[in-house]
Amino acid sequence: MTNAGAEFRTCPTTGLKVHLPAENLIKANAVAAVVFLLIGTVMALLVALTRWPAVHLLSAEGYYRALTAHGLNMLIFWIIFFEIAVLYFASAVLLNSRLAAPRVGWLSFLMMLVGSLLVDLMILQGKADVMMTSYVPLKADPLFYLGVILFAVGALIGVGLFFATLVVAKREKTYEGSLPLVVFGALAAGIIAVVAIAHGAIIYIPTFLWSVGIIGPIDPAMYRVVWWGLGHTSQQINVTAQIAIWYLLATLTVGATPLNEKVCRSAFVLYILFINLASAHHLLVDPGVSPSWKIWNTSYAMYLAVLASMIHGFTVPASIEVAQRKKGYTKGLFEWLKKAPWGNPGFSALALSIAIFGFIGGITGVTFGTEQINIISHNTLRIPGHFHATVAAGTTLAFMGVTYYVLPLIFRRQVVVPSLAKLQPYFFGIGILLVSIGMTFAGSYGISRRHWDIAFTGAPFTLSFDPTAMLMLSVMGIGAILAVTGALMYILITVFTVLIGKRPA
Repeated sequence: MTNAGAEFRTCPTTGLKVHLPAENLIKANAVAAVVFLLIGTVMALLVALTRWPAVHLLSAEGYYRALTAHGLNMLIFWIIFFEIAVLYFASAVLLNSRLAAPRVGWLSFLMMLVGSLLVDLMILQGKADVMMTSYVPLKADPLFYLGVILFAVGALIGVGLFFATLVVAKREKTYEGSLPLVVFGALAAGIIAVVAIAHGAIIYIPTFLWSVGIIGPIDPAMYRVVWWGLGHTSQQINVTAQIAIWYLLATLTVGATPLNEKVCRSAFVLYILFINLASAHHLLVDPGVSPSWKIWNTSYAMYLAVLASMIHGFTVPASIEVAQRKKGYTKGLFEWLKKAPWGNPGFSALALSIAIFGFIGGITGVTFGTEQINIISHNTLRIPGHFHATVAAGTTLAFMGVTYYVLPLIFRRQVVVPSLAKLQPYFFGIGILLVSIGMTFAGSYGISRRHWDIAFTGAPFTLSFDPTAMLMLSVMGIGAILAVTGALMYILITVFTVLIGKRPA
């Protein structure tokens, strides 16, 4: 059927109208996301097997090259490609609307794709061993910075198209009342994305000009302050999009509805206003920012974002409990949880995402974000332990879980090998939990955050660590193997579903 010249199909499962140009863009961005997840996963295994002293796989040069590729492919390319797909799904599909300008969407996709491929090419050629942060005065090939700029501008265009589609849906009255909560959460993520990506453009454009010799040196302290407006804030996009997906998965898996949408919406607003303050925890050991700035960014205002996370952390499980109890699972305190659909990969991914993000990622994030603890923890492995519990576990598990619904709804394919799909979230979730715990406790014993060889082999001094630290690094290594296995299971299931999965009857 057509609407103002735009083609739609009606989803037989949900009854939603799906704009075909939007569907194609969702597919393209989702496929690209999975490809970059594969690259990041391979690099993750190489990094973990090098940090594990019993294996110590790569040379110093190879380690920092793999670490650079791992960070950018996992934290930027995989997640932001997937988030752009989520934004198009939330604005066009969930609102029964046409995408405002599909050609602009393809421009966004091509810029992001060319930029990310350019970045990876420079890294693999050994022209950008600067790690994800690319701190000056470390200098990469100019094409590395150009690739990042292309990706950032492309992503910004995609977010702009999402906003435009919301306007189209409102004007054409494709939905009634206020924005659905999931779409509202996506809107919050989009607003935060503008802030994050703008910081990236602000700092990478002059860095590119410096790399080609047009301008002089860039002040390292200034670079760090602006860059973390991208580096950490981009992870806040992930958190906000992840929680919007929590609400969606709770509905899709057990039929849950939020207990109080106004409270949930207020929590998303708190994210918009205050969550970016958390970026400061990367700068608390820097002498370039004043004590008053540090105190403000680690004081009560930051905890308003923590309050928002606590609201979501209570409302999503509570909505699941209420939905389960309405089905008759009312014996004792936890029958509703025992009888939950644990064999549904969408639900298990949701549950693991909430638990690991909330208990491990959330607690470590609040503690490491305080000035006093940050000073002793920031340059240790405790910090990667924290963000592997938030982004690697929380966000990635949520994205994996919703994929099992996107495949039949958007790609119109039945998931292949469902028995393997049931196990996949557990492999990845348990593995990434062990990675996070191993890193966090190893860092508590002083293991360095980024150093290639903790033994400092060949140095004119000897250095030894508590045996417990070595044990924790082994836990990290074993967890990495499990997590990589889970990630590869997800990739294979997704790829084979798209290629050979049966079409629903």
